[in-house]
Amino acid sequence: MNDGLIIEGYAIVSRDGMLAGADGLMPNSLKFPQDQHFLDAEMDRAALLVHGKKSHEGQDNSHKRKRLLLTRAGGPFTTTPVAPNTWLWSPQAAKFSDVCKALSLEAGLVAILGGTAAYDMFLPAYSRFHLARAGQIDLPGGVPVFGAVREGNPPEAVLEKAGLRQTEEVTMDAGSELRRLTFVRDR
Repeated sequence: MNDGLIIEGYAIVSRDGMLAGADGLMPNSLKFPQDQHFLDAEMDRAALLVHGKKSHEGQDNSHKRKRLLLTRAGGPFTTTPVAPNTWLWSPQAAKFSDVCKALSLEAGLVAILGGTAAYDMFLPAYSRFHLARAGQIDLPGGVPVFGAVREGNPPEAVLEKAGLRQTEEVTMDAGSELRRLTFVRDR
């Protein structure tokens, strides 16, 4: 990875560590204005967003943000966008550092927005991970934030095992038990 890039993860998950329901889509029950406002402000700071096809952040100015859309079917990386500010990236066909070089991205925040494969892929590279927890919501049979959650590991434990430690906890909505945990990698 380029030393000038800062990789940060952003996820909101249910009590059982799921970021989407069994249908692969984020349910409305995981959408909170407090989290949406935080995410929108963070995405405005980002030089690049990385996510899968179902993980779009869906904000009003999303189309203005540079993004890599992960695909398993793509071939070699091309600098021709598939939509305004959107490029397809197949990690099997091109290294992330090569893609950043092709896009002339040398420094700045790279925000990882999911899904599971994207979150897992960048686990060794996160400088910081912002994990929002919706404590009153369960999504049985849903899509986990990290693959290891399927094996019974809570997201916090996955992040700690990857070398990040929790440095902050913010209660965003006490009534719905919504809190944001920030994990940081000691360099």
